[in-house]
Amino acid sequence: QVQLVESGGGLVQPGGSLRLSCVASGSFFSIYAMAWYRQAPGKQRELVASISSGGNTKYADSVKGRFTISRDNAKNTLYLQMNSLKPEDTAVYYCYRNFGDSWGQGTQVTVSS
Repeated sequence: QVQLVESGGGLVQPGGSLRLSCVASGSFFSIYAMAWYRQAPGKQRELVASISSGGNTKYADSVKGRFTISRDNAKNTLYLQMNSLKPEDTAVYYCYRNFGDSWGQGTQVTVSS
C-alpha cells in the first residue's frame, strides 16, 4: 500500500501563492496517474487537477489558469502550484492515486485577509 504525504499548506492572503507537495512511498511512481482533490467545510470532495503518467494534465474550471499540477518522477513527488488564490480556494487538499484508491492525510489551505 502506497503512502502519500502532503505538505505546503498554510494561511495566505487573497492573491497570494502556495505550492503543495505530495511524496509517495514505494516504487514505480512514474507509471501512475495522480491527482489533487480538495474538500471545503460542508462540501463534497472535488477534483482539482490530475496528471497522467505521460504528463497530460486536466483542471477543474474553477482553477484553470491559476493552478498548475506537475510531477518529479525522480523524487516520487507530485506538486500543485497555486497562484492568485481566492477565499473560495480554502479547503483541505488531498493527494490521490487512482491505482489502489490511495489518499494522503490532507493539508489545510486557508485563504483569508
